Parts: sequence; structure tokens; C-alpha cells
Amino acid sequence: MSIQLMQQAISFMEEHMCEDISYIEVAQNVHMSNYNFHRTFSFIAGMTANEYIRKRRLTLAAQELQATDISVIDAAYKYGYESPESFSKAFSRFHGSSPKQAKQKGAKLHLFNPLVIKIILEGGSVMDYRIEHREGQRFIALVKSFPNEIINDDNDHSIPDFWKECSEKNLIEPMRRLRVEGKRDLYGLCGPAKDGETHFDYGIGIVVDGDTDAEKAEQFLKNGYSIWITEPVDYAVFKCFGNDGDCIGETWGKFFKEFVPQTGYAQTEDTDYEIYYEKSEAGLFCELWIPVKKI
Repeated sequence: MSIQLMQQAISFMEEHMCEDISYIEVAQNVHMSNYNFHRTFSFIAGMTANEYIRKRRLTLAAQELQATDISVIDAAYKYGYESPESFSKAFSRFHGSSPKQAKQKGAKLHLFNPLVIKIILEGGSVMDYRIEHREGQRFIALVKSFPNEIINDDNDHSIPDFWKECSEKNLIEPMRRLRVEGKRDLYGLCGPAKDGETHFDYGIGIVVDGDTDAEKAEQFLKNGYSIWITEPVDYAVFKCFGNDGDCIGETWGKFFKEFVPQTGYAQTEDTDYEIYYEKSEAGLFCELWIPVKKI
């Protein structure tokens, strides 16, 4: 997402703040898939678009309650809440004061201003990457669907839990053994976004090529594993160093905030993936492969 599209998205939200909108309508406005918009906005802004809308609505509601004679009930419905009770709970959590208290002088209220995108020149830093082209690939994978909202949610552990569940059920290691020793790398596949979808597919898999036991692989497909196919595409490849998945989120943040603005590349609507190498250099958690094109 370019700086211009980011500002367009924010302007659209501000102009339709009292309408029935979510990140889905905003994504449509900037011509992005729901998934990629949700992920891009959250990494750039540090919050999801839905969270931004919620905080702005509660700020505007407080200002209107203080400045006008609007009732709490009317404010609740105006700012998108299904009932005065749900509005009061959300309002109190955000402001530390109830809507009724907000009408009184001296009420404690929080102010959440509209986001403004600024280009800031920071000290030079090194971000190692390489661009690689891959023809279409085939994978065998364990695949599960997840809601878009979990992306960049520090409190959500759905994908790590999926890895843990598959490992505990001994579903990963037999799949890895379809590959020849020394080439048993695992892939964390993140599905290409589909227009209008509120969920995305994530797969744990292995690549299928001449080093894969094709005959045994057929049996895996009969037991609930799936074939995952990628298209020919260029990838920006980044090494993620760390002890856990936090380094992946940090790399995604740098991709959107540093790599995209400075290189002229943009992410495409194709599969991105992490590679967890059977044998890797010290401290490497994984490699992150992001599909890109020049813009």
C-alpha cells in the first residue's frame, strides 16, 4: 500500500465514520483484497482499521455528548452500537468515564485524533534482502482457514497453536519424511487473498518436486492433506533472526514501512510463505518470502 492509498483509506473512514463500515468497505475503496488491506494497514498504523474506526467513533461521541444535547441513546445508535448498554461499556472502557458523566464538566475523556501520514527521514539502517524468481510450485500441506482479524493481533496465537496441534498429532514429521534427507524444509504458506473473503488459508507443508516421494504423497492426500499450488512470481526474501515468531512480525513491519517506500516494490496478491530450514545458519528462525512487483 502506498502512502497515497493509506491516506485515501484514512480519509474514507473519516468521511463515513457514522455509517455501517468496517475494514472490508475500506479495502474495497482502495481496491485491495480484504486480507492484504487488513494486514498492510495494521502493520503501518500499529492497529487494525476496525480498531481505528472504533477509537475515532468513541472520541467523536464524547465530543458530541459534551458539546450538544444529544442523548446517550441517540449517540449510541449514531456511532454504530446496537444498544445503549454496549455503547456505555465500550465508552467507559475507552474513556474511563461513562457517557452520562461525559455530559458533565470535568469529565475524564480520551482524545484519539485522526491519523496523518507523514514521511519521516530517519537514520540509515541496513535491511538485507534479495529478489528471487520462482516458477509455479506445488506443495503438500495441512491447511486451515483463519479470520483476517488475527493478523497483527499480539494476543492471538491461532497459527502457533495450529503448528502445535499438528505437531502433537504427529502430522508434520511423516510429511517431512516424504522428502530426501537434507531437504526436509517446512513451509508456512499464507494463501493469496480472495475478493470479499473475511478469512485466509494458512498451510504447513513441503514442496513437491523430484526430491519428494510422489507415490507415498498420494496416500497423504487421501488422509486430509491438500495440494497447494503457487504461480510464477518474484519474491523479496528476508532472513528473520530470533527465538520465536515475533521476528516475523518485525520483518513484516519493516517491509511495509521501509522496504516498500524505498525500493518501489509492492506486494502482490499471491502466496507468501516462511521457510523453516532443516539445516540453517545460527540464529535464523526462518526466511520470509513475499511476492512483489515493481510499481
